[in-house]
Amino acid sequence: MYRYELSPRYAETDAMGHINNTVAPVWLEKARDPIFELFMPGRDLSKANLITVKYTIEFHDEIRYEHDVAIFTAIAEIGNASFTVTQRIMQNDSLRATGRTTLVHFDYRNKKAAPIPEDIRARLQEMAEA
Repeated sequence: MYRYELSPRYAETDAMGHINNTVAPVWLEKARDPIFELFMPGRDLSKANLITVKYTIEFHDEIRYEHDVAIFTAIAEIGNASFTVTQRIMQNDSLRATGRTTLVHFDYRNKKAAPIPEDIRARLQEMAEA
């Protein structure tokens, strides 16, 4: 499981001092950087080969501007060409939101899903939830 920490920015708040609900997907995507690195070493977008096909976010409590946030990321499921990532947004040791994202390894040349390479599959399995 990976841990990513951030300090909320003032621009991410709403009029009530909460983090706007449109911010969580961006934070969760950033926390998936170690996964993107597996598929696109050096974050070389010319080698982009992942597409997001689904994500859900469930908010459990408000996220506030005043306190840092930790995001925990793990792999929930691995299929032939797709895998699912689960994430938790924590603030002050309290669960604030959970996310679930399905990504597909994609062959842009042939416009279809492609099997996840075995070396990457092994690394994803290392990130799997216990």
